[in-house]
Amino acid sequence: MGMQFSVLASGSTGNATFIETEEHSFLVDAGFSGKKMESLFSQIDRKISDLSGIFVTHEHSDHIKGVGVLARKYKLPIYANEKTWRAMDRLIGDVPTEQKFIFNMESVKSFGDCDIESFGVSHDAAEPMFYVFRQGGKKLVLITDTGYVSDRMKGTIRDADIYIFESNHDVQMLRMCRYPWNIKRRILSDIGHVSNEDAAIAMSEVIGDNTKQIYLAHLSLDNNMKDLARMSVSQTLEHKGIIVGEQVELCDTDPKNPTALTAV
Repeated sequence: MGMQFSVLASGSTGNATFIETEEHSFLVDAGFSGKKMESLFSQIDRKISDLSGIFVTHEHSDHIKGVGVLARKYKLPIYANEKTWRAMDRLIGDVPTEQKFIFNMESVKSFGDCDIESFGVSHDAAEPMFYVFRQGGKKLVLITDTGYVSDRMKGTIRDADIYIFESNHDVQMLRMCRYPWNIKRRILSDIGHVSNEDAAIAMSEVIGDNTKQIYLAHLSLDNNMKDLARMSVSQTLEHKGIIVGEQVELCDTDPKNPTALTAV
């Protein structure tokens, strides 16, 4: 079977991604209610009770809303770095100590047939980090919630088979929207979110011979659209000499519904 995944839902209202190998299955973030998470799992015909653990990227509510509920109900281990644990502990409610695990930034944990590497991003959270999943020579990268993509990040995520990559906003839509200026400034900053164009520039520098698909993730409900994100990213990639549809495929994610369970 190898490694399979589904972006269960992704957007400014909530985020969750499912990854499985022959031996283990994992959830990265649970930014929805327990009931919604159960519905998302049922749509891909998988069980939350079978998870090997929940991996938390950072403490913002659109990533941890259901973490405590799922951990308590299904007795699941939770993995996060120390600063994230301190920031989210009171937000997720009581979780038994034996279900709390530290996963330090810039480290690797092995789970049977799968290695998971954590790496830091630039976001206004305690110590935000995302993950690279490796299994059987395949590589899946999950990177959202970052104001920019540094050379260090690019080195870690280069030449993945699959990217789940933030394409948060269209800059002009954001500038023209009704958000207060302090919110716009935060999103546009180095600790906010990457735009369609900036995401595509970063993609162009990490796409390799193994790269098959890029899933455009964490789209703003107010300041982006699927068609616009796809068009903007395509144009920028093609300007950089990468032909979408031939060298790499762009795929949508949805704020409410899962992508099909797909092999890496």
